[in-house]
Amino acid sequence: MARKRVTMQDIADACGLSRNTVSKIFNGRGAVPERTRQKVLETAGRMGYSQLPPAARQQAAAPAEPARTIAMLTGSTPMSHNFGSYFITAFTDAISRVGSTLKLYEVSPEELALVRLPPHLQLEQTDGILCIELFDKAYLEMLSTTGIPLLSVDAYAGATADVIDYDTVSMENIASAIALTRQMLRAGGRSFGFVGDIRHCNSFYERWQGFCFALREQGLAPDPEACILAPDNEPYNDPRWVERQLRAMPRVPDAFFCANDFLALHLMTALKAMGRRLPEDVMVAGFDGSPEAGMVTPGLTTARIPSAEIGRTAAQMLLDRIARPTGPVRKVYLATTPLLRQSTRE
Repeated sequence: MARKRVTMQDIADACGLSRNTVSKIFNGRGAVPERTRQKVLETAGRMGYSQLPPAARQQAAAPAEPARTIAMLTGSTPMSHNFGSYFITAFTDAISRVGSTLKLYEVSPEELALVRLPPHLQLEQTDGILCIELFDKAYLEMLSTTGIPLLSVDAYAGATADVIDYDTVSMENIASAIALTRQMLRAGGRSFGFVGDIRHCNSFYERWQGFCFALREQGLAPDPEACILAPDNEPYNDPRWVERQLRAMPRVPDAFFCANDFLALHLMTALKAMGRRLPEDVMVAGFDGSPEAGMVTPGLTTARIPSAEIGRTAAQMLLDRIARPTGPVRKVYLATTPLLRQSTRE
């Protein structure tokens, strides 16, 4: 009796996949995780499938890429805010397509203070380290000495002025901060305040730099008495605390630039509680492009961050560094986009 011809559907059934996925692998069309691709090609060879295209036969004969384990170290849960949520989704998707896995390690305050690795992190089983929401200079320097490829998302304040030996990726901050501050100057702003801990991270520091640059262009200087620059562990999320800071000012300025949307939204709540009209009495600009910024009244002027694209770029940079450990350190910035809304005057 003649042997039954093996079909793509037979291979799909044997692998527990759809025929469409198997077709993508055989025809080289569409992204499929490396582990899935190898499984399909090995199954096809074992079952005696005879219609593999030449390119697929070469892939089947080629050794599989080794699976990579990426350790993500963070000082706070990155999925709890807008940027982190989109970033992690895109980063995880990108590394999973090549068969890599991500393991999360939250670094405690004690581990930060002692410059100590999380107890369950095993370096010998780690191919690369990703740091997000981890802005401690000494801790990053310790990680860079482990010999494991390291990528930091954003960095500690002032990192751009330091010589470092690990890669960084970030959103561009200065140009958009300048653009938003200039807009408020054109709209009649004469006294300006900044809200946020400028030493919290490099992005906050660079936004402060852009804010100051735009003021100096007009012969103005930042007024410390019109700013809220308290450490990041202060209750910025409590509008009553923010209101107390405002009432302690000799004079509330007529324009505020905030280090992110989170700070700007709580500032707007506090200003409204004081009877200030937005933007007639006070203009407010934030940074992040969070969904909440477009839902409040008035809509918050901000700068949109390409969070998902930063995630994909970070994945490619770290995988490249794992594959090619030598080479110049890279500091990569992705452009942000100013979004003018009703919280600032035209």
